[in-house]
Amino acid sequence: MSSPTGPASGLPVRMPRPARPEPLAAPEGAPALVLAVPGTPSVAARSLAEEVVSIARSELPGLDARIGYVEGDDAEFPTLQSVLAYAADERTARYEQARAAGVEVKEPDGPVAVVVPLLAGPDSALLRQVRQAVMDSRVAAELTDVLGPHPLLAEALHVRLSEAGLARADRARLFTVATAADGIILASVGGEEAVQAAGITGMLLAARLAVPVMAAALDQEGSIASVAEQLRSSGSQQLALAPYLIGPEIDPGLVAEAAKEAGCSAAEPLGAYPAIGKLALAKYTTALGIAPQQPQGAPVR
Repeated sequence: MSSPTGPASGLPVRMPRPARPEPLAAPEGAPALVLAVPGTPSVAARSLAEEVVSIARSELPGLDARIGYVEGDDAEFPTLQSVLAYAADERTARYEQARAAGVEVKEPDGPVAVVVPLLAGPDSALLRQVRQAVMDSRVAAELTDVLGPHPLLAEALHVRLSEAGLARADRARLFTVATAADGIILASVGGEEAVQAAGITGMLLAARLAVPVMAAALDQEGSIASVAEQLRSSGSQQLALAPYLIGPEIDPGLVAEAAKEAGCSAAEPLGAYPAIGKLALAKYTTALGIAPQQPQGAPVR
């Protein structure tokens, strides 16, 4: 016999299955996502950028994702200006072909592309270059903000430190890492503004690792050494340097020099960690108003 509140005790209750959300896909005719890669182009930078856009495409089927180099040469490494101009020409050509075929199509309007700088934090000099390249292209394009600060970048920093043996991969597991750091220098580029922005992600990293984290500027003389001294004077004995960088934006030798200056080991830059592709896509979808939500960071363990 059933009770007013449901089946009698002991009988299985059939619960309705939650409806599966419709997979998000790029709208037809959506602007291209153009990843703006700063710094001197290289084969390594291209490989990294291609992996980032591959992650973005896997998250949003149908995405038109392209790569433009801020300091490109248009031979091996297409400049940001030329990539934007080509995207604009392609859009016009598609419209004209459809009209010629007798298809009723709306004349294209709105931005041709959404330009996402491949930068973890603000760097006014590099962003000025990106902005100038967009202006020089004479193409209607929207420029997004940089990727950080964000909890996913704290997660990526944690992973890079653990890969280098400088942090535990998981605080919940009862094992130790002999070389685990008890103080982290978060190295950024872009001056004081970048240091402040890195500090926000640094607080999230500190919560994950349960050790002090302080941001410093790779491009300000004495900044790394000063922060290293502050950490040691507050009791940290074994420091580690975590580059709050994706990679192409600086000379790789700067990280090694900074680690030597601080007298500590360094992790690898963020590189093509999956979060980078997801955050680049989030900047794009948010700019177009098609993102249901921002990607969420993993919970602190």
